[in-house]
Amino acid sequence: MPETYVYRVRDSRGALLNGSLEADSPAGVVSRLRAMGYIPLSVERKTTGLSTEITLPFIGRRVKPDELSVFSRQFATMIDSGLTLIRSLAILGEQTEDKFFAETLRTVRQDVEQGASLSYALGRHPKIFPRIYVAMVRAGETGGNLDASLLGLADTLEKQTALRRKIKSAMTYPVAVLALVLVILTAMLIFVVPQFKAIFAQLGGTLPLPTQILITVSNDAVVLIPILIVVGAVGVYLFRRWISRPYGRSLWDAFKLRVPLLGKLVHLNAIARACRTLSALTRSGVPLLEALEITKDTAGNAVVAAAISDVRDGVSGGEPIARRLANHKVIPAMMAQMVSVGEESGSIDTMLDKVALFYEGQVEALVASLSSLMEPILIAVLGGVVGSMVISLYLPMFKVINLVH
Repeated sequence: MPETYVYRVRDSRGALLNGSLEADSPAGVVSRLRAMGYIPLSVERKTTGLSTEITLPFIGRRVKPDELSVFSRQFATMIDSGLTLIRSLAILGEQTEDKFFAETLRTVRQDVEQGASLSYALGRHPKIFPRIYVAMVRAGETGGNLDASLLGLADTLEKQTALRRKIKSAMTYPVAVLALVLVILTAMLIFVVPQFKAIFAQLGGTLPLPTQILITVSNDAVVLIPILIVVGAVGVYLFRRWISRPYGRSLWDAFKLRVPLLGKLVHLNAIARACRTLSALTRSGVPLLEALEITKDTAGNAVVAAAISDVRDGVSGGEPIARRLANHKVIPAMMAQMVSVGEESGSIDTMLDKVALFYEGQVEALVASLSSLMEPILIAVLGGVVGSMVISLYLPMFKVINLVH
């Protein structure tokens, strides 16, 4: 039975058009649109809320950015070598070790075989292929340089992944040390302090205040620790629910920007990511308004995203990008000035790329300095916690030795 499909196409002059057609399948709509001389960008079934997105048995699964960048580079090489889309997708699906990704590529290949565009087929899997990916592939299809767009995607994903990996590796050490402190503290309170408590009972007398406090905490630890774990788990759940809402996310992201040292790292990382994304999109030929919309969604910080959204509103009204960028304190002056130069010379993508490289270098330098600063602080914390507990336990022993003398 024929169904109604809503489509979005680009005509021979490059103008965007929207409309609807009745057909038996999305592939039929795509075939008819191509016969009419249009370039299909998206075709969706017109429903009252039900999604036509294909659901796979791997609910919630995602593909690692590393794997996606490798796939993009290999895909670009195959396209550049003259292989067809269908054959390239078949080869990549067979050699992929991730069964979830392989199944996704098989579905994409089937959609392309039925006449759907590659960008439309990829767009049906938003959890694997983000908006920036689909937009750059669509631009490559329209401009006839799909291999170059895929290579640009691979470069962008690799650089973003490398920067994210450096930040995570720098945060691994402090998290590991803090976890070690908690484990040692818990073990001493539950297993070590009770042994000394029995010895102190035999000695009699009044214990020093630090020792009394430590024994009191140890007595309550068996009850307090499970309560703290439950309260912490509930707190984390409620906090995640809160920041999942736009209002909570805005407040949390604004707070992160005000934290000393860490706020600067978050700020620079968001700016570098936004510049890298916008540069890749504009270089691939994605329309500026759409590129700004995608950049807003991938900025990673609600404050920066709000600034980019305001810039998009200004650009839609005919205002230069640099002028709107300069109105926001969260946007560095260097970025606004470089974009202004890019607008004047017609090379916004090149200028944004240079800004991204600069701030990525700033992020790496800041991560290295924070790692060097946090190491002695964490060692001092670890030594202070364990040392204070040991001293508290041995204070009564010192008192006994003094009495003997």
